[in-house]
Amino acid sequence: MTDTAFVNRPIAPASLPDYRQVILSPVAASYLPYAVLTTAFWWLLLIVVSLTVPYLPRIGFDPGWWPPLVLGLAGIWFVLIAVLDARRRGWAVREHDLIYRSGVIWRKTVILPFARIQHVETASGPIERLFGLRRVKCFTAGGISADLSILGLDVDSARRVRQYLLEQIREDGSVDDGDAAAVNIGQAPEAAADEDRDRDSEAQEGQLVDRQGKNLDEQRSD
Repeated sequence: MTDTAFVNRPIAPASLPDYRQVILSPVAASYLPYAVLTTAFWWLLLIVVSLTVPYLPRIGFDPGWWPPLVLGLAGIWFVLIAVLDARRRGWAVREHDLIYRSGVIWRKTVILPFARIQHVETASGPIERLFGLRRVKCFTAGGISADLSILGLDVDSARRVRQYLLEQIREDGSVDDGDAAAVNIGQAPEAAADEDRDRDSEAQEGQLVDRQGKNLDEQRSD
């Protein structure tokens, strides 16, 4: 029996890998107009409300043009931020993890290892579908909401990323029955039907073999 001593050597900070060297793929081109439209819509809605409220009954207060003016300037600012954010967003899939970068003023980079992922799904709202966009949502163990949501992917990229992540976590043995069923969703309906028919035929053959075995046992006992 050999004794193996525990070794915990320090690592120089300069020798640590730098994730910034990874070349990130940009989000879909249609994400830019989507981000501008959704951001402008909410600020226009606030401007309309600020213009309508003074004319409502029992309000008795007219702040003038200051609220819509301030909201208009703020809306222009956030639309510009949305444009810069859409151009800066990027993602990458490496051998063992997933990287997603977003933000302009408050920049955020998330690196999620495959070993932590328990469930993967795609989602899209009606406006996202209008622009041909999907988002990939990754859930870790014990998480109620998605720990990482990759926004701005086109339909084909979202499908391929989701399928690849499910295959990786299934190989690691961390995928549950729900994810295993989710992998089958990506198959063609004909392939899924063929698999069901194969399982039914195998079950019927097993039952037939059992019945024949019982009949032979009864004949031998007679």
